[in-house]
Amino acid sequence: MKSEMLSKVVALAEEVGHVLVATADAAGLPHVASAGRLTLAPDGRVLLAEWFCPGTMSNLQQNRRIALVVWNADTDTGYQLLGKVEQVRDLAILDGYAPEQEDESPPPQVERELLVRVDKILDFSHAPHSDVVE
Repeated sequence: MKSEMLSKVVALAEEVGHVLVATADAAGLPHVASAGRLTLAPDGRVLLAEWFCPGTMSNLQQNRRIALVVWNADTDTGYQLLGKVEQVRDLAILDGYAPEQEDESPPPQVERELLVRVDKILDFSHAPHSDVVE
């Protein structure tokens, strides 16, 4: 049942093209980011890949809990995955120096993949909903 639901979530993520990622630091201060690729791992976990911003990665060093939201605003259908990041793997490293960006906020330098154990799957919509576990 859970793998069937995760397949639906991944299919919706492919359709909408992004996943919202919520993390919090050790004190509970939240941070929301966006990621582009959500896939199923062979063992029922999910993989999330992106050039994650430093805020997301800093939070995950302090607090491995994560919420992923996949939502189609046009149909108001979606899912919220609640879980824990079990592994962080570097996929690619930006190799280059851009002196013109020294004074600006530089882009993330490492593309990473998060292996997430999903503990709960909830419906997500703009409409009132109950947060009942699927």
